[in-house]
Amino acid sequence: MKMTLMVCSGDPEVVWNAFRMGNLMLEQMDDVTMFLNGPSVQYEQLSSETFPLMELARVFTLSEGVLLA
Repeated sequence: MKMTLMVCSGDPEVVWNAFRMGNLMLEQMDDVTMFLNGPSVQYEQLSSETFPLMELARVFTLSEGVLLA
C-alpha cells in the first residue's frame, strides 16, 4: 500500500510522532512518502534528546522511505 504523510507543524513532538508512524508503516512493508511543509522542514533544528528527530529521519530514509521537503 502506498502512503503519504504530510507534516506541517513546528512542534517537535508532532514531527517525532510522524517519523515514528512512518517507520512503523515501513516495517509493515508499505511504501511511505513523508512531505514536510512549513516549520516541519526545520526538523534538524527541532531535534533534541527528548525528540531524536535526526535518528528517526535517518532510519526512515535508510528503510527506503521517501522524504520530501
